[in-house]
Amino acid sequence: MANSASADTSSRHPVDQVLPLPRLGLLGLQHVLVMYTGCVTVPIVFGAAARLSTSTVGLLVSADLLVAGLVTLLQALGVSRFLGVRLPIVAGATFAGVTPMIMIAGQYGMPAVYGSMLAAGLFGLLIAWPFARAVRFFPPLVSGSVITVIGLSLIGVAAGLIAGNDPTAKDYAQPSHLALAAGIVVLIVAVNRFGRGILTQVAVLIGLAVGTVVAIAMGISDFSSVGHADWFGFPDPFHFGAPKFPAAAVISMCVVMLVTFTESTADMLAVAEATGKELAHADLARGLAADGLSGVLGGIFNSFLDTAFAQNVGLVEMTRVRSRYVTAVSGGLLVVLGLIPKLGALVASLPGPVIGAAGLVMFATVTAVGIRTLRKVEFEGTSNLLIVAVAIGVGMLPVVAGSIYHRLPDWFQTIAGSAITSTTLAAFTLNLLFNHGPLRAPRAAVPTPEYINS
Repeated sequence: MANSASADTSSRHPVDQVLPLPRLGLLGLQHVLVMYTGCVTVPIVFGAAARLSTSTVGLLVSADLLVAGLVTLLQALGVSRFLGVRLPIVAGATFAGVTPMIMIAGQYGMPAVYGSMLAAGLFGLLIAWPFARAVRFFPPLVSGSVITVIGLSLIGVAAGLIAGNDPTAKDYAQPSHLALAAGIVVLIVAVNRFGRGILTQVAVLIGLAVGTVVAIAMGISDFSSVGHADWFGFPDPFHFGAPKFPAAAVISMCVVMLVTFTESTADMLAVAEATGKELAHADLARGLAADGLSGVLGGIFNSFLDTAFAQNVGLVEMTRVRSRYVTAVSGGLLVVLGLIPKLGALVASLPGPVIGAAGLVMFATVTAVGIRTLRKVEFEGTSNLLIVAVAIGVGMLPVVAGSIYHRLPDWFQTIAGSAITSTTLAAFTLNLLFNHGPLRAPRAAVPTPEYINS
């Protein structure tokens, strides 16, 4: 019997092999450490921009971790023929939704934020299978432009966390706060440059920890809300009240769902290549459907849209550990962390300059990833340079001139006022017209993106 079991294990693809329990636990924890900072930064940045209380942001952090854990479990283990790519994927909150959510919160209120997310999640579930076959309409030309603008549009949010949002306030851009943020950025750079192995993967987490200790010594931290938080608790469904569904908000979040699908598709293809596992259209569709479900869960439990985390894709490539049960353990750990409100309150209480410094590095990294993606685009003999220029220009308008659309209808402000939404619409439309439609140049050599196996 032992020989039979051994032969069965060896005949399985490495993705489907179950490692010894101690190794599973250690490797699963490593994945959590790598993605943790990126995951919790999203609710902190959104909460600060939406002017939510520290205790409320703590609830968002807990919900964020819980939903990320559930979606990670789905991606690793799968549910029948409908959900989960069954690859070592770790899901976490995407920055793509932050700016539109801030816009919606300011225009319509928090119930509309989570109502539109719920609607976008249902939209994602409906279009996951068609999108898996239409992914060629979202090549690096479109995704690279959008990812670049996602990072650029959030740098202002990081600056607000570091310096404050009221230039008339006495403590605005206080030199000590700027110095603290600069020191954290230098520390993150140093750890990345001189660290080895997992140290480089958790450089931002180290920066947050050291920065918080320094902030406590400077007297600019307040952890009073941690003492009032429970050790165990489940996120309240519809914490902000019954969801609302303004049409403009729903459209904006549905566009974000398409961006999320584009992000996840690229990462799933990368993981499939790294693990040597064939990725069929059906596999990709199940993975995208899990992202759609994150919108439904996020709308109910006040969380965020999830995508496959690129940093964990890099960890799979670095460690060469291909078992999906490793990330299943990661998902279980995230669920446990999400059920500890005191932890969410602790994260939400981190000082603004500390979070802002970490956010600055992370948002700029997102921009750099977008630029790297654009390197795959063929510019010679095509209209692609014009497409990128117009898409980024249109997307950045509301970032550099926040009130540019204030005389236009509210619905237009919600859609066009989001850098991510407007960039996506511009890049997708121009790519469709110039590279696939009647305006296509006769001699334009449009590159065929690496596609999935049927």
